[in-house]
Amino acid sequence: MTTDAAQRVAERRPAYLAELARGTERFHEPRRTECPWCGSSRLRVRLRTTDLIQHKPGTFTLDQCEACAHSFQNPRLTPEGLDFYRKDFYDGLGGKAAEQLLGAASGDRRQLSRARALRAFDEPECWLDVGTGRARFPALAKQLLPYTSFDGLDPGDGVEEGVRRGRIEEGHRGTLTELAADLAGRYDAMSMFHYLEHRPDPREELRAARTVLRPGGHLMIEAPDPECRYTRLLGKWWVSYLQPQHLHFVPLENLEKELTELGFTVVGVERRAPHVPFDLATAVALLLDSRFPRADVPWRARPATPLQLKLRQAARWTSAPLVAAARGLDRALPPLLTRTGFSNAYRVIARRGDDT
Repeated sequence: MTTDAAQRVAERRPAYLAELARGTERFHEPRRTECPWCGSSRLRVRLRTTDLIQHKPGTFTLDQCEACAHSFQNPRLTPEGLDFYRKDFYDGLGGKAAEQLLGAASGDRRQLSRARALRAFDEPECWLDVGTGRARFPALAKQLLPYTSFDGLDPGDGVEEGVRRGRIEEGHRGTLTELAADLAGRYDAMSMFHYLEHRPDPREELRAARTVLRPGGHLMIEAPDPECRYTRLLGKWWVSYLQPQHLHFVPLENLEKELTELGFTVVGVERRAPHVPFDLATAVALLLDSRFPRADVPWRARPATPLQLKLRQAARWTSAPLVAAARGLDRALPPLLTRTGFSNAYRVIARRGDDT
């Protein structure tokens, strides 16, 4: 750990410890007894786990509905809880770990393939990228759609950086459901890449998307596939579970049905191309990290000793060949695995109908 990083940890530790002194129970809503998707009370526990990436305290449960197969965090985190567990993940102290674990999901080739997928149906005039972050997708998509105007929407300050760097024309800071009325009918294309699983109410997001899209406009969604066979093979080490940040896992059939009921026509479904080849490498990395001495983080009551930090670094260097071997398998196996139910994500493109 660099001197600057150690200083940031020391500066943030008092605030974190003060929050944790109040307990983590307040971060959870009451436990649901019915499925938020279909209302059935036939629930079973799908997964119990901890925060395997940041190692913040707490235990999290995913329940699955036996009637409609929807999976959801139960009890769900409150807005305060989400802020607590997401803090320092995408930037700051956790930015490097998040980039290492999840960076494969946003590679240049993947971003361009997304743009090609929608271009096959339309060359939109104006496109809103929801959950855009720092607007990496719009910046690359412009290469294929030079006459399309791209805007971004995100609750974080990255959307403002996207405007400053010329990646998007307009940046809307907030959530789609908050801003939908102001943006009604402005766009003829929208994208939600690994966005719905983070939101408290995916159905509300889809209704908001319909409000923002013009009749005839296209909505493209990518999301983790809860029917992926890796979920059974890897269990809690399947990184796409990403607890406690992912709140919902919507089966493809449920999403298609909901879009149809909202007046969309599903024009494209893909379960192979959206696959991100990182399941084995991230599972090995997470498993090994759980055995290493803990990193020095501000939510740890006692600072890590120099010896612990040296042992952790040595363990990481020693385990690097294992992670590299798993990464090689991830890259070599997709032609086979994505044909046999191991694709970890799906893509849906739907066209909005008119208001009649």
